[in-house]
Order: sequence, then structure tokens, then C-alpha cells
Amino acid sequence: MKQIILLGLLILSFSAQADTDYTQGVFFVNEDWYGHQNSTVNYLLPDEPNGEYWTYRVIQRENTGMELGCTNQFGAIWKDRFYFIAKQDKDPGASVAGGRITVADAKTMKILYQTSLIDPSGQQCDGRGFLGIDENKGYISSSNGVWIFDLDTYEVKGKIYGTDNPNAGDGKPNTDSSGALYFGQCGSMVMSLGKVFIAHQQNGIIVVNPNIDTVDKTIGMDVVADGAGVGSLVVAKDGSVWASVTRDVKGSGSALPYLLRVDPKTLTTEVVPLPEGTAAPSNSWYAWTPDTFCASSITNTLYWSGGSNSWFSGRQVFKFDVDTYKSTKIIDLDADGENWRIYGCSMRLHPVTDELYVSLYHEFSKPVYVTRRYRNDGYKIKEYSMIENYWFPSIPVFPQANGNDASGLPDDILLDKSDRVGVIYNLHGRVVKSNVEFGNWSGLDAGIYIWRNSSKSHKFIL
Repeated sequence: MKQIILLGLLILSFSAQADTDYTQGVFFVNEDWYGHQNSTVNYLLPDEPNGEYWTYRVIQRENTGMELGCTNQFGAIWKDRFYFIAKQDKDPGASVAGGRITVADAKTMKILYQTSLIDPSGQQCDGRGFLGIDENKGYISSSNGVWIFDLDTYEVKGKIYGTDNPNAGDGKPNTDSSGALYFGQCGSMVMSLGKVFIAHQQNGIIVVNPNIDTVDKTIGMDVVADGAGVGSLVVAKDGSVWASVTRDVKGSGSALPYLLRVDPKTLTTEVVPLPEGTAAPSNSWYAWTPDTFCASSITNTLYWSGGSNSWFSGRQVFKFDVDTYKSTKIIDLDADGENWRIYGCSMRLHPVTDELYVSLYHEFSKPVYVTRRYRNDGYKIKEYSMIENYWFPSIPVFPQANGNDASGLPDDILLDKSDRVGVIYNLHGRVVKSNVEFGNWSGLDAGIYIWRNSSKSHKFIL
């Protein structure tokens, strides 16, 4: 009888694992403990009624004997697939080889493809980020250029000429901070109005035409200050592209108190000084991370953490209104008195609720972490404790953002604020919503709609 009961429990346990729904919560991609193990992914169900919020190490859980690569800083869900980009394919302390590129089914977390190389020639090329371009193509940024990735065959089709690391090929190992790996990298990538914008450590912002995979223009950061560099890039809800600004291109972590706004239609720039008392967005090229610099999908606002020492100053979070250029400090962890700090780049906004998810830690030497959930004004909603481990979290990733970005903004939609409000009609010509800002399709049922104002009309499908 006891054997039957145990067998039943095992079947129930297996069924619960097989039926895990990975489409409702929040993923956290973790660097994990360098020198000891490969990177990991945890899954949070923030409103789980029984309080069992966390599912840990979901890649290992769903893929027996398989793991991610080493220091996997970036993950993105695009068209029902989860793209993980690691710096190397295997941690020195791990027993399992992972990959620099790992592709998983975003609904089941089953690995579909994995490779140890980004550069097919085998030359040193460590992973940075991923950007979905369309159904068939993505871009992978790296320590040596941006690579074209075929999403149907999982083949790297070549590098975009003009995105290279000019110092590549010096032969120094990736642990040598004087090597080419830490100079001339490509980092964050965003898309708006059919153009791709790439943060290049030495050259500034590289603008690429994704239809033909060629560089259209390079925007040097000397428009802000002599010797300045780009930190990372985000796209605001109105389609404008924003860059954080580094003091130099050496990866020192120092920041300048400015943002750079780029009009994606004309590629004109505007240097925006940050108000006194507002710390600039943190940045990290030396040990590259995607940074905390991020944008809301719901409101025309930007968010970041910052302080006097950039990457290691994750105690304050600022909110920046793109329409008014007003900034507000919304989180001050020093005021909590609990000695928490934001780890690295681990802060992003939920694309539906507009809530901030943030990973916090005390000290590097202590394996104690919590995840906090805030309203977009900085009010703490809930805190989720975690089992002890050196997670070293990277970015939160939201299944609800599956394949959503700013690339779909049509070229004839201007960014002028006065020209972005219209009326939504259904196909029968009836008004569904009035005074709607372009792109704000929240609250609509699935169907075909037309957004229109006095000068423009746009058809869209939900």
C-alpha cells in the first residue's frame, strides 16, 4: 500500500512539473555564481494564492542535464521563444557546458537550440544582448559587433559591417581587463520607426537599416561632451530613443548628468541636462550588463537607478517624464534603513501593470536576496523572499511582452505630442475610445481597429 501511495505522489509531482504555466509571471535571468556554476533562471508568480511564489532554476528543471552558459546577462522573449545570451558557454566551475546562445520555448522552457559560438569562425566573441527584428530574424550584440541570427534555422548569418570592435583579435583571454573584450563592445539595442539603434562603447549610437542589415549613420556622443560615451538605450512610449551618457569610453562606470534624445525619424539629437539632485543612469561596460535604464510601455516615462559611483550605487531610483523633462526620486533605499541595494541591472517595468520589479541584496559576500514589487510611483506593493544562493540577478523578463516593441510605429506617425491623440473605431465605424494616444491599445478586446485623428489613420490588429 505504501508503495502505491509513493508512486501516486511521484506521478502527481511529475504532472505538476509538466503543467507549469510559464506565461503568467515574471522571469529573472541570473548571472549566478561565477567560478562555481552556470547561469540560472528563476520564475516568480507574484500573486500565487498559496504563497509559493518561486520556481527556481527552471532551465535545469525542464531540461535534464542541460544548462545556460556562463554569466548569462540577457534574456528576451520574442514570438513565443526565449532567447538567452551568455558571455561564455561554460562557467569554469561548472560540470555542464551550456551555450553563448540558447533558445527555449517560452511557454514550456524546453531548450530548442544551443551553441557555444556566436562568431562561426571561433574567434573570441562574448554575448551581450538580443533584439527581435521580425518573424525570421534577430540581432545579437557581442564583444565584437552585432550578428544577424536566422530565427528559422538558428544560424548566425554574418556580422553587420561597421559594428565591429576595432581592437578585436589581440588574443588576450576574456579575464584580462586590458584586452579587446572590454573596448569597442556592442551592448543594448532598440528599434523604433523601422530603425535599429545600437550602443557601441567607442563609436556611440549606431543606426542600422534592418531591411538590408547596413549602417545608416553613427551618432557620436561628443554631441554631449568631449570624450563622452553611450551607456545604454531605451525607447519611450512616444517612439523617441533615449541614451544614458558615460563620462568616457573606458568602462570606468562614471556618468555625466545628461540624457541624449534621438528622434528616430530625423535622427536629430537633443542634449537633455538632468535637474540638480537627479543622479544620472548607472552604466557598466567593464563587466557589461543591460543597466537599469528602462522605459514604461504604459506612460511616457523613463526609469533608472543612479548615484555617485554608477554601477555600485543602486540605492536610488528616478522617474523621468518624457513630456515635461521633469524627474522625481521615487525610491530611496537608504531611507528604508534595511541596507538593501539594487543588484546591477535587475530592474524593469511590467508591460501591462506598469509595476517595477527589482532585485535587492545586502553585500556581495552574503547570498541573501529579495525581490520587490513597486507601483510606478515607488510605493512598495510586496516583497518576495528567496532561498539563499549567490543569484547575482540580471534582468526581469515578462512573458506578457512577447514580441512587443516600438518597431511597429508607422513612419507617418509623427512624434509631435499635439499630433498623437485620436479616436479608435471598430470596423463598423463606431467609436470605441476617444482621446487615445497613439499606441495605447490597453483595454481593447481582440479584433481589428482603426486609430484616426485629423491628419492620420492607422489600422491595427489585437
